[in-house]
Amino acid sequence: MTEFALDLNHEQKQVRDWLHGFARDVIRPAAAEWDEREETPWPVIQEAAKVGIYSLDFYAQQYFDPTGLGIPMAMEELFWGDAGIALSIVGTGLAAIGVVANGTEEQVGTWIPQMYGDVDDVKVAAFCSSEPDAGSDVGSMRTRAVYDQAKDEWVLNGTKTWATNGGIANVHVVVAVVDPELGSKGHASFIIPPNTPGLSQGQKFKKHGIRASHTAEVVLEDVRVPGRCLLGGKEKLDERLARARERARAGSGSERVKNAAMATFEASRPAVGAMAVGTARAAYDYALDYARNREQFGRPIIDNQGIAFQLADMRTQIDAARLLVWRASWMAVSGKPFTAAEGSMSKLFASEVAKKVTAQAVQILGGNGFTREYPVERMHRDSAIYTIFEGTSEIQRLVIARTLAGMPIR
Repeated sequence: MTEFALDLNHEQKQVRDWLHGFARDVIRPAAAEWDEREETPWPVIQEAAKVGIYSLDFYAQQYFDPTGLGIPMAMEELFWGDAGIALSIVGTGLAAIGVVANGTEEQVGTWIPQMYGDVDDVKVAAFCSSEPDAGSDVGSMRTRAVYDQAKDEWVLNGTKTWATNGGIANVHVVVAVVDPELGSKGHASFIIPPNTPGLSQGQKFKKHGIRASHTAEVVLEDVRVPGRCLLGGKEKLDERLARARERARAGSGSERVKNAAMATFEASRPAVGAMAVGTARAAYDYALDYARNREQFGRPIIDNQGIAFQLADMRTQIDAARLLVWRASWMAVSGKPFTAAEGSMSKLFASEVAKKVTAQAVQILGGNGFTREYPVERMHRDSAIYTIFEGTSEIQRLVIARTLAGMPIR
């Protein structure tokens, strides 16, 4: 087990500085434009591909960092640049992780390259799970996948929502119900190849924040995909469903299964916490620089305790959020159980800090902070998403509370 350390090693510092430079020199100068356009920043994604940031190899290297700090470090630096553009860069990773986690070696080798494309022709992918009536309540999912044995094809019908890159993706990964009687344990994931008939983009959402990231509905109408597009294969699925049915009949083991599923969600939430830390840090940095240089009544406004104390609180909260994220990330890679829902803790605290710190940054800038001429206004809008996606703050509190009470997570 890797020892926990608060100091990045030499290699990690090099990667951090490299990412910070890209965020400063490439992402930030483009942030306001793509926020206004509310379009996918293809030129920025292409620049990220040229230097090796937009690739599965890069994220795999960070994911397998034995300290667990590779991913949160990368997320913080990219989202320090701009949340909307950063989400456009890392959004494909959601689908890629779904394939790596559940697919066969052949599926990984076939589909991951098609998700990213190449430097001259970048592509994106979409992970489609949420539905209009099934966000936090995954057990209410309605998208169905029915197996046509005669043709060895799966037929999918339903509507997905809040899909990053939904409809514009080269490859979609769709979670669907294959056995309604098993609830969330009756779900499976499917690859929808490029240009598959029946898949279309529904409503594109005009969002409050992260506007450079494309978010839309994905509509599936009699979408037929070959049997090989079921992630993991049918034999593995049949075995898993058989075990779930046996447990349901025996009335035992369900709590253990729920806890194992929750552990998967817990392990992914610190990455979102790191995104929130990056946005909060960006707003703090700007407010600090502004307070040092903005003069009122003949002195910098940071000389006023009302401003200085706000900045002190902002920095303290950001550092505390980062420590929670790092702890949870280290626990995940070290195989330490989240006995107090530490993954949800990190995401909850960091997301709430991002909203609070960005609001304080707007206040420190006064009227200037309320205009689009200054980036803290955009950062404040962007921060709202962190308390919503990957489980709302209310869901995080529920998970933590039920974990502390020793109750199963439903």
